[in-house]
This record gives sequence, C-alpha cells and structure tokens, in this order.
Amino acid sequence: MIASIFALAAGIDLSNPYILLSGACIILILSYFFNRLSDRTNVPSVILLIITGILVRFGIEQAHYDMPNLMPYLEILGIVGLIMIVLEAALDLQLTREKYPMIGRTVIVATTCLIATTFAVAWFLKSQLDITFGIAFLYATPLCVMSSSIIIPSVTGLLQDKKEFMIYEAAFSDILGILLFYFVISFLEEGGMVATSQFFVSLILTILVSLIATAILIYLFKDLKSQTKLFLLTANLVLLYSLGKLFHLSPLIIIMVFGMALANHGKFKSLLNRYGVGTESIEKIEKEFHLITLESAFLVRTFFFVVFGMTIDVGNLLNLEVFLISLAVVACIFIFRAIMLHFFARENFTPELYIAPRGLVTILLFFQIPDEFISSEVKPGILLYVIILTSLVMTYYLIKDKMKRDQQNGNGGAEEKVKVSTQEPELNPVDVA
Repeated sequence: MIASIFALAAGIDLSNPYILLSGACIILILSYFFNRLSDRTNVPSVILLIITGILVRFGIEQAHYDMPNLMPYLEILGIVGLIMIVLEAALDLQLTREKYPMIGRTVIVATTCLIATTFAVAWFLKSQLDITFGIAFLYATPLCVMSSSIIIPSVTGLLQDKKEFMIYEAAFSDILGILLFYFVISFLEEGGMVATSQFFVSLILTILVSLIATAILIYLFKDLKSQTKLFLLTANLVLLYSLGKLFHLSPLIIIMVFGMALANHGKFKSLLNRYGVGTESIEKIEKEFHLITLESAFLVRTFFFVVFGMTIDVGNLLNLEVFLISLAVVACIFIFRAIMLHFFARENFTPELYIAPRGLVTILLFFQIPDEFISSEVKPGILLYVIILTSLVMTYYLIKDKMKRDQQNGNGGAEEKVKVSTQEPELNPVDVA
C-alpha cells in the first residue's frame, strides 16, 4: 500500500502550481481538524503539524525529488507568525485594576523562570559539550522561552483565573525571552558595558517609538472607510517591526504596546475625546482586527510548523546522547518552574506547573543565532526533543486536569441528585385532610 502511494507520488509534477496549491489547501484543512482534535484531546496541534511536515519530507525523498532549501521561507514565516502571535496575545490582555496583582505575579514568574532556567541549562550544556559558557547561554535562551502560540489555544478549558495567568505569563515570556536573546548576542559581540548601555538605550527608544506609532496609527485609521483597512494596518505593523529590527530596536514591544492599547482603548476615553477620536470607531476596529489577527496567525502558524517539520533530519533524533541531553534540559525547565511558582505565584499551581511548552519563538530564535556563534556540538535534535517532550508533558497534565474536573462535576451532580431524592416529600394539607 505504502509502496503504491510513493509510486503514485513519483509521477506527480511538483512544479505544477495546481499541485502545490492543492497541497497547501489540504494542509490548511488538516490544520483545522488538528485544532478540533486538540480541543477535544489537548494534544497540541503544533506537534501534529510538525509530524505532517516530517511525513511530507519523507514522501518527497521516497519519490526521489530533491528537497529544496526551505530555510529562507521558514525565517519569513517565523517572523510574520511571531508578529501575529504576539499581537493576538496583546489583544487578549485586558488591563483592569483587579488584574494588576496577577499581572505583577506573571511578570515576576516569567522573568525569574526565564533567567534561572537559562543559567541552569547553560551550565548543563557547557558541562556536557565542548562550548564556552557564553555560547551555551545563547543556545539555552531559546530553549527557555515559553510558547504563547501553543499555550493560548491549549488553556481554553482551564478555570478562568488559571487561564488568564497562563496567557499573561506566556505573552511576557515571549517578549522577555526575545529581549534576552538579542542582549546576549550584543553582549558576546560588544562586551558587557557596551551591550548593557545599548540595551537600555534601545529599550527606551523602543518604548517611545511604540507610544508615538500607536497614537499615529489609531488616529489615522479611526475614520478610514476602505474595506481593506485591516490588512493595511497589518502591513504598517509589519513595516514598523522590520524597520525596528533594522535600527536595532526591540520591535515586538511596538507590536505588544499597539495591541494592548487597542484592546484597552476604553481607559483612554477622555484623552481620545479631547482629540476628537470616538471610542465607537476604535472598538469596531479592535473587534475586526482581532478576528483577522486570529485568522492570519492560524494561516502562518500552520505553514511555519509544517515547513519546520520538512527541515528536520530524523536521523538526528536517533542519537541517544541528544535524547539524554534534551531530557536533562526538560528536567531543568520543570524543576526551576516549580521553585518559582512556589515562591511567587500561588499555593495551588497545578496544572500551571506543567504548562511550559516550547514552540515558534524557540525555533525562530534558534535559527537566528549568528554564524560566528553556531556550534556543531549543539545538535538540532535537542531543539525538537525539547519541543516534543514539553508539549507531551503539558498534554498529559491538561488531560488529567480535565478528567479530574469532570469527575468532580459528575460527583457534585450525583450528590445533588441523592440529596434531592432523599428529601422528605412535602405533604399537601388537602391530602392530609
């Protein structure tokens, strides 16, 4: 059966645009069903997409076609996907007075987990591989960034406070992890004092640019009547991100500030009214833009992880040393996460402890390590194993948590039924008479 499938595939002309278009549509349809399956089983759709990419590569190789160089496409998809995912997360961040303590806790947990885990993983990589601590720290940083692209759709079934905690933590982990990654590169290239001063100057400039760009974009788009204004707005944000990178700023902060300002525009009602900006038009833009962001993130995320799967050499996964190193990295992630949640978050931090998957940001940063810092000692298989293992741990405990809550709800319902059935029936006075 398999041989006949590959024989059929060998006769397909992959240069035919209709074949490629059909394949792309099939992948999108599969991605939709993977999302539905993920909602029911808590198995991350990302894992299924990566497996799909691996199978596509296997099919291409078995059909005796040459694998094209997919890295340029992977990088572009990753950048756009990162923008969409951070924007999606920012649009979900509702800032209210009641949530300030929780937001503070998530910032502390995201920061301490990132720094402590990165140091631990870097120390372990240095002790096991022939690399300097600086290179080890650079490689460890992507491995210690949580994936909001996996967490946000995976925690929809949690209790509201737990779900919000994870969404905020994942969003801050993405931002802080990316800032740390580029700070480490600057530190290795320029040295300590220069890198530190450049980092803080860049951060201050980024915040100023974020506030100015957000105000200008909202003012310009509030009364725009064009039916294509949302894609025009998206193009402006991607342009701002690209220009920010070219000028060595932290452009994801620009994206996050814009998304949070749009989602919380009601807090600036008096300021907006002073400049003749009505909140009704902004609210309409926010709702429509949120929808198009969700759709765009789904599209880009689908092709990113499938293309990533196509770049994976399965032979790297058959290395026992790679597997054991990955296992130790995952152990570091959860040990330090447990410590930080215990001290800074809450007493009952299950299943939050086990929700720490790695995904798009990890992959994107891993492939953006400059050539002069790339080491053959660090195998790409470590990256894939960490993504798979952390996702499987999250899946297991999300399923376990769901079963536990379903059982509690079932017991509660059963107890209620027993209580009702054992109550003494009320006697009607007419019947007594």
